[in-house]
Order: sequence, then C-alpha cells, then structure tokens
Amino acid sequence: MWEYTEKVREHYKNPKNVGELEDANAIAEVGSISCGDALKLFLKIDENGIIIDAKFQTFGCGSAVASASVLTEMIIGKHVDEAGKITNQAIADALGGLPDQKMHCSVMGQEALEAALASYRGEAVDKKSRIVCQCFGVTEDLIREVVQHNRLKTLEEVTNYTKAGGGCGKCKDDIQKILDEELMKIGEMPSKKPMTKTQMVIKVNNILENYIAEELRKDGGDIELVDIDENNIYVKLHGACKNCPSSNLTLKNFVENVLREHLGDEINVIEA
Repeated sequence: MWEYTEKVREHYKNPKNVGELEDANAIAEVGSISCGDALKLFLKIDENGIIIDAKFQTFGCGSAVASASVLTEMIIGKHVDEAGKITNQAIADALGGLPDQKMHCSVMGQEALEAALASYRGEAVDKKSRIVCQCFGVTEDLIREVVQHNRLKTLEEVTNYTKAGGGCGKCKDDIQKILDEELMKIGEMPSKKPMTKTQMVIKVNNILENYIAEELRKDGGDIELVDIDENNIYVKLHGACKNCPSSNLTLKNFVENVLREHLGDEINVIEA
C-alpha cells in the first residue's frame, strides 16, 4: 500500500484551480486517456510575461490530480522564465513527496508546463520522437529527458517516472538500451555481472516468446528453447517450420539476428 503525504491528500480531495480558462493564451494537453493519464493545462499570461491565472483538467489517479493542482499554485504569479525552471522533482517536493510508483504524475505536470510555455512563445513542440512504449505512448525523447533530469539509474526508476515498460513489457530491452546510453554519457555505467544460466534462460525465453515465436506462429510454426551452453543457444523448431527447406535461414537470418540484437553479437543459434 502506497503512503501519501497530507499535502497529496489535501490537493486530491480539494484540488485548486480546476476547470477551463476561457481567456487562456497558452494551452497544452499531454498524456492520453487511453493510456490512463491525461492533463490539459490552461495559462493566462500578461504582457509582462507573468502567469496571472492557471487552471487544469485531468484524467488520472489522485497523484495526478494533486500534482496538477499544486503545479498551478506554484506557477501563478511567476514570470514565464521562472516557471519554466520548475522540475518534476520540485512538483513532488511541493507535495511533500510522492511514492516512487507515482513520480510519473509529477513528470506529466512538468511536461504540460513545458508544452504550454512553448505554445505561448510560438515554439513548435516536436512530436516526431520515436514511441518506445506503445502501451503508454512514451517517447524516446521523454525517457532520455527524465533520465537526465532525475539521474535515474535503473529500469524500475524509468517505469516509475514515465510508466514506460509498465504494460506488456516488450519495450523493456529498448528502454534499458536508452538508459545505458545515458549512463555512459555521465560516466556512471554500472559494471554488468554476467547472467547466471537461470537468468539467461529466462531472458532468452522472454525474447523467443515476445519477438520470435509470435512471427513464426503466423505461418504455422513455433520454436522451443532446448539448452544454453555459454554463447550457444540450442532451439527446436516446431510445426510448419520443422521440415521447412528454409529452416536454416530462419534460424540464422531471423532467430539468431533477433537474439544477437538483444544479447550481443557473440550469440550462436544451433538447431537441437
């Protein structure tokens, strides 16, 4: 059970500045109802760049409501340049903290604020970034930004802050690659311990099921992991793939390439 601070409870039960701002001159909408969280932020900014009013509409959990509520209180009266420096951590701190699993709500608040200020300045919001997590519509740019700003170091933290990887899990390897790249940039790449055979079996089975078997089954085939001996992965083809004249090409050009993409170029796939 997650522990919520009194401030989170207060802003959830009695949210401030809820609704639509008819004379807003900066509006942004982030998230998606289909993904479970959405936030629309309205700002009224005067000729001197001061945010004189702010309102929000949100669909989400209590932490999402509380994060949006406290954000509006934080920015009203501030110059846009000062408001633009507000981070998701500052939003969480203003609430006395959020459970790790709910930090993505503060990130959504910061994302909405950045988008609203960009619209006020007439700046184009780049939406061309590759979507990494299809379940929650999380882009590669957002993952990199959140990792950098919050100095995240684990896949679990990325999921807590963005929800990426919290659905079907197929994107976890991709997220880990992005995380590793960001950690390399700041020289904090953790030394990787070699996986135990049990860990390797679990990982290979996950790759086979999520990336390989699904494709083979479309043509009436299937695949089974038989054994692992260091970098040699022994598999058995089933169904239509078993006696197919192109089975060797399937193993080398498809199965082996996919496994190498996730595990390294030293992997060899051998038919058992």
